[in-house]
Amino acid sequence: MDKVFEPLFTPWKIGNLTIKNRIVMTSMGGTDLFGWMERNHFDKAGADFILEVAKNNVGLILPGCQPVYNPMFGQWLHKNKKMYQDLAKWMPEFHRTGAKLFVQLTAGFGRSFTISPMMETLYTNKTLRVLSKPFMDLDKITASASEAPNRWSDKVPSREMTKEEIREYVISFGKCAKLLQDAGVDGVEVHAVHEGYLLDQFTLPYVNKRRDEYGGSFENRYRFAVEIVQEIKRTCGKDFPVSLRYSVVSKTRGFRQGAMPGEDYDEVGRDFEESKKAARYLQNAGYDMLNCDNGTYDAWYWAHPPIYMPENCNLADVQNLKKYVDIPVVCAGKLNPEVAADSIADGTLDGAGFARQFLADPQWITKLMNDEEDDIRPCIQCHNGCFNMCHYKGVPNDQDLYDSLHLARCAINPETMQKDKHHIRPAIRPEKVIIIGGGVGGMETARVLKLRGHEPVIYEKTDRLGGTLIAASSESYKCNMRALLAWYRRQMDLLDIEIHYNTEVKDVKQFGKSDIIIATGAKPRILSSVPGHDLMIEATEFLLGKEVGQKVAVVGGGLTGCEIAYELALLEKEPVIVEMKDDIIAQKGVCLANSSYLREWFDLYKVPIYLESTLKEVWEDCIVCTDKDGKEFTIECDSVISSAGYIPAPVVPPNERESNMDYVGDCKEVGNLRTVIWRAYEVAMRI
Repeated sequence: MDKVFEPLFTPWKIGNLTIKNRIVMTSMGGTDLFGWMERNHFDKAGADFILEVAKNNVGLILPGCQPVYNPMFGQWLHKNKKMYQDLAKWMPEFHRTGAKLFVQLTAGFGRSFTISPMMETLYTNKTLRVLSKPFMDLDKITASASEAPNRWSDKVPSREMTKEEIREYVISFGKCAKLLQDAGVDGVEVHAVHEGYLLDQFTLPYVNKRRDEYGGSFENRYRFAVEIVQEIKRTCGKDFPVSLRYSVVSKTRGFRQGAMPGEDYDEVGRDFEESKKAARYLQNAGYDMLNCDNGTYDAWYWAHPPIYMPENCNLADVQNLKKYVDIPVVCAGKLNPEVAADSIADGTLDGAGFARQFLADPQWITKLMNDEEDDIRPCIQCHNGCFNMCHYKGVPNDQDLYDSLHLARCAINPETMQKDKHHIRPAIRPEKVIIIGGGVGGMETARVLKLRGHEPVIYEKTDRLGGTLIAASSESYKCNMRALLAWYRRQMDLLDIEIHYNTEVKDVKQFGKSDIIIATGAKPRILSSVPGHDLMIEATEFLLGKEVGQKVAVVGGGLTGCEIAYELALLEKEPVIVEMKDDIIAQKGVCLANSSYLREWFDLYKVPIYLESTLKEVWEDCIVCTDKDGKEFTIECDSVISSAGYIPAPVVPPNERESNMDYVGDCKEVGNLRTVIWRAYEVAMRI
């Protein structure tokens, strides 16, 4: 192991409990021991994932948060005794790894509860609201400190919680903690005075407008969180460790308005002056550790940093907070392991929190220790598999039900939390398999086939592997995407995959009856009906290095177009976005943390965006568009980039497909890395 990482592998203490190293896997929805958005039970898939992480040298593990009142079916977590008995039987196996386990308990979501169109219907229809109460009581689930707008929907507002309800939650925290203690769990974490969840909503002045003992003064706003830790200590004893998930600074300008890194703004939530006072107050109330980052659901990109956020985005605030408390402090949020090690060595941090990198590669800490960093499959902060709650104008959470019920899957690792259907099975009869196309789809197919015992052969028409990922990873802020491309290329070398470069396959008949996987990607959609379209630069041309002028019109405000506009702005160009829909990034699969960052960044830096606008003509020095009323307007520009989407380009059209052929990647259906990689894995497993 590189000596720079050694501070990460030193022991430390939380209260009287010794943790073997400073690596903390922080909680992620979906990695739950008692199920997620389903009837509570001991969840084997969650337990298997947690055990794999524990076996790979992690010191402290926090599974996904468990609401003490389950939003689905209205279950109180302390009432199902059997699942605690099942947990107790499993804990000795977990403890043999040397890791420690804190189960994270939450009071719930309040106004941050993710609302779908179906939930809007259940709430707004009075009859359905009554009928749905036994399995989804939205009135109770979304109740907050005060009346407040929901983060996702104007149709399901939050009411004020009663004092009786607050007390019911406090008592349940104590009962759950005691059951967990008796089952052998090492501690609990209270979630959260963090991220604008329910407990945090009580602390935040812009949400909490109460006039009783839970509102108004500083002490009143933090009373709920204090009563919870006091109840846990009363039932479990003062030596049972209780961590608190804690947002140091809210980074929030208002309802549904976050604050960008470096932005000068007026904080409506918790500023640092209050935070240092609150941290000391909560420590004195009984909390034994602060597990920290920043943000709220209104500024979600701080707690769930997308690829655009700077590395170590929360570290400075957490290090500053540590000066004001005597209990251990953990930081999470795009944390660089080397920087974390330096911070632990100099005493400005106690624990290093990592989350979604474990979804991409549960073995990454072991690989770090064994000097195998090049073999770590990197998280690309896309949230496409783990947390793709998307939101755009007029639509609450536009997310498939499967994804709502199955968080913590990984776009680039199909096996994560899906080993019931995604696991390597040796081939019964190894065969030679032809793969046409060396993009990510082709490489993932080859990787899985080779691991199964088959003999994959890739035919790639260029001199490099990577396909569209070469262009898609080229922007300055996409270092993790470039690392993923390097990881795939390395796997091809390590597995000794046969590759024919500079070989374009036009006729597949040469391969006879061999299994053939077509992975030839997609081609750009050309706006050929637009006069002057030949003056436009296609998105991939720009991404691969084609020069543009100073003022650039980007036609197409989906994710690709917006990322190009963002890159142009970082290059000190002047981008303008033209989009036909009534919002940018109005597409499934893009997490609100990612899309809201771009929307708010464009707003802060005054990037012009023309919505509900259609390109009509392209000229050398301008474009002509029409608005939703058909009125023409002109945008002066030096260059025009077309980001109008892509069309599948299979070398064999579907109507000519033979029984020995299958398709992966964008040549079947244009999607994202998740759709490409998951399908490639599944096709490779069928052969």
